[in-house]
Amino acid sequence: MKQIFLKLILPVLAFCTVSCGDNHEDDTAPQDNSQIVNVYSHRSYDVDKLLYEQFESETGIKVNVISDDADKLIAKLQMSSSGSDADLLITVDAARLWRAEEAGLFDTLADDELNTKISTGMISGSNTWIALTKRARVIAYDPNKVSAEELQSWEDLTKPRFKGEIAVRSSNNVYNQSLLAAMIASNGEEEALKWAEGIVSNMAGDPKGNDRDQIRKVAAGEASVAIVNTYYYGMMSNSEDQADKEVAEKTKLAFPIIPGGGTHINVSGIGLLKSAPNRENAISLIAFLTSEKAQNIYGEMNYEYPTNPDAMIETTVASWGNFEADDTPLDSLGAYNAAAVKVFDKAGWK
Repeated sequence: MKQIFLKLILPVLAFCTVSCGDNHEDDTAPQDNSQIVNVYSHRSYDVDKLLYEQFESETGIKVNVISDDADKLIAKLQMSSSGSDADLLITVDAARLWRAEEAGLFDTLADDELNTKISTGMISGSNTWIALTKRARVIAYDPNKVSAEELQSWEDLTKPRFKGEIAVRSSNNVYNQSLLAAMIASNGEEEALKWAEGIVSNMAGDPKGNDRDQIRKVAAGEASVAIVNTYYYGMMSNSEDQADKEVAEKTKLAFPIIPGGGTHINVSGIGLLKSAPNRENAISLIAFLTSEKAQNIYGEMNYEYPTNPDAMIETTVASWGNFEADDTPLDSLGAYNAAAVKVFDKAGWK
């Protein structure tokens, strides 16, 4: 089924040009400003380009996208304030969404502007942003060296058994910061510090590289476990690069819990900007991206979990099994971000 799906969408991607990326159109060309929506986005996956193309086809509303790092986009929006022509901000990680909210960039979404089918907890407490996709932060492990039973809790990684065996990204990575923020929210800074110090003492080397690099280290025998996001593993499992597929085949996933909670999850999300000159069009794009159809496509192409419960769990993702998600409010990942950074520094996590 997946091969058929990809054959159908690849031709569409091949023709997806200016409207799905930075807008480099001739500024002298006439444009119907009533039929556009301007998106600042940290996401730049093929699936996003495809979905914008489909939205344009169905609605006649042109999607103009400015892509950049989330922090740069937020800073740009803060400087431009009400003079910005941006309608929406899309970014990964709830901490960044919280940061944009705290900066006063988001407008409140009215009840009739929200997709009421979105799962509980996937809309900010103040109704300013909506989660588009979910991913879990988990452990990739070498089944020849480690059993799933040894990875039931994040605390398991601090045991002497994993001395010199953990591959992980640096502490300036927002995914790690949000994981630690969730731990602080659940059990306080003291327990979070003990955990961070335990991880540092068990690292296979200085933290460097992205999540895919950590999985590769496990497959290469440089570590027996790695801390990663699920969708990276899904991409490698279905990659056209045979080397990446073989890496995924050599490893498995475990879904550890935060003591007193569940498996840590994070999101990518979308927020309506107060500066939005095209509010109605922006609301239409939010509704489209959170629809069952769009949510299915996110899963098929990017191996992310849907936030709309009517959408399907993609086959590869479903094969990893069910888990109990941690119920720490997503807003807390941003609220405790500064504390997480301080804890990392105290623990000596580079």
